Amino acid sequence: TQRVRIGTLLTPASRRRPWKLASETATLDRLSHGRVILPVGLGAIDTGFDSVGEQVDRKIRAQLLDESLEIITRFWSGQPFQFDGTHYHVNWGVDWLYTPVQTPRIPIWAVGAWRKEKSMLRALRYDGVLITKMQGNGSFGEVTPVDVQQVKQYVDQNRVEKTPFDIIIEGVTPIGEPEQAEAVVAPFAQAGATWWIESMWGSSRKDVATRIKQGPPRS
Repeated sequence: TQRVRIGTLLTPASRRRPWKLASETATLDRLSHGRVILPVGLGAIDTGFDSVGEQVDRKIRAQLLDESLEIITRFWSGQPFQFDGTHYHVNWGVDWLYTPVQTPRIPIWAVGAWRKEKSMLRALRYDGVLITKMQGNGSFGEVTPVDVQQVKQYVDQNRVEKTPFDIIIEGVTPIGEPEQAEAVVAPFAQAGATWWIESMWGSSRKDVATRIKQGPPRS
């Protein structure tokens, strides 16, 4: 491929070594001629993580994520740097050769829990927000076009940088019904969403392949 963007959905950077993740993404960006996106979040807490030494405290994982992103972007710059955080300490004294093709950095999309200030402000420091909505019981709620419109207003009012910024939505559109797929996506696009991620998590490989062949919905 020559135009398809490449990335995960998503990378729990709080559970990765930031220098290794920086190297891996920069290498992939070079191999793909500048097509990588790095979506990040805290990551899901699966049963048993605390039994093998993984950090499960949400506050600490958020700290790890913030420090990781700071370190990753500094490595991507190619310049020597020092970093002294709560969890990471880096004293990198030489030029780093594995810089990505894209400048000033590989685009970073961060999960933003709508109306959670710290989560949203993290996303605003980077290049895109993957919107989620938390319910009172801790479960995820459905993101609506109204939510997207409100997030767009929040971004316009609060983001300092004037560089391009994406608003990303996950959802599912019908297989074999392009017009209905367009009808699902159109309200989100009109509200300000810039990317639609087809999230067929529980679907069969056959259905996923069929949906890919159908092509992206147009709005």
